[in-house]
Amino acid sequence: MLAAVPKGNRIVTLDIPGKRWDTEELAVQLESWKLDGRDVSILIGGPEGLAPACKAAADQSWSLSPLTLPHPLVRVVMAESLYRAWSITTNHPYHRE
Repeated sequence: MLAAVPKGNRIVTLDIPGKRWDTEELAVQLESWKLDGRDVSILIGGPEGLAPACKAAADQSWSLSPLTLPHPLVRVVMAESLYRAWSITTNHPYHRE
């Protein structure tokens, strides 16, 4: 998996013990990543989880939930979470409190 990550990218792993961000905190992370200037690669493990090398290479680890989720569902939850956080950073009306 790491071989597919372009050199210099920020690596964020999705992992249960990672940092849990609420939507507003994720919006702050998006802004931080944008200001950093590097592309972001988000690594999602397979059924056996992430390889130790992926975890070691991570700049950050993000936990969507303390639950173990099916990997296809993780992609949907992650995409919606990122879109919602982006909507906050751009004052788009998608996110409501």
